[in-house]
Amino acid sequence: QEEKKQLTLKVEELERKLETMSAQNIEFLQVIAKREESIHQCQLRLEEKTRECSSLARQLEMAIEDAKRQVEQTRERATSRERAAQSKMLDLETQLSRNKTELNQLRRSKEDAERRYESRLQDLKDRLEQSESTNRSMQNYVQFLKSSYDHVF
Repeated sequence: QEEKKQLTLKVEELERKLETMSAQNIEFLQVIAKREESIHQCQLRLEEKTRECSSLARQLEMAIEDAKRQVEQTRERATSRERAAQSKMLDLETQLSRNKTELNQLRRSKEDAERRYESRLQDLKDRLEQSESTNRSMQNYVQFLKSSYDHVF
């Protein structure tokens, strides 16, 4: 009887423990379900973020390619402008050289012309002086002749 009572008490205690364990098991199952739902939501967010990152990576690659193209185009334009500027500079230097040469030739021509005109002017002055001297001599001679004729007649 006593043994039966103790076993009954033990059984009741075990049943209580079983109920407690069952309740805990249900709670654990709920916690596990919540965690699984949370994990599922995290996986969905992770997939969404992965897709977003892939999209951003593609956009970044396209932007980088576009920037490279623009840099290359800018470099080509700058090179082209530099070549054009150098060509124009060479043309201007050539033109300057020709103009300097022409200026030097014109200066020499001017100097030669001035020397010739100075020489001619000097010749003309000398001839004028000689002509005036001859003219004076002739006037003196004519005066002499007049005076001689006046004395003779």
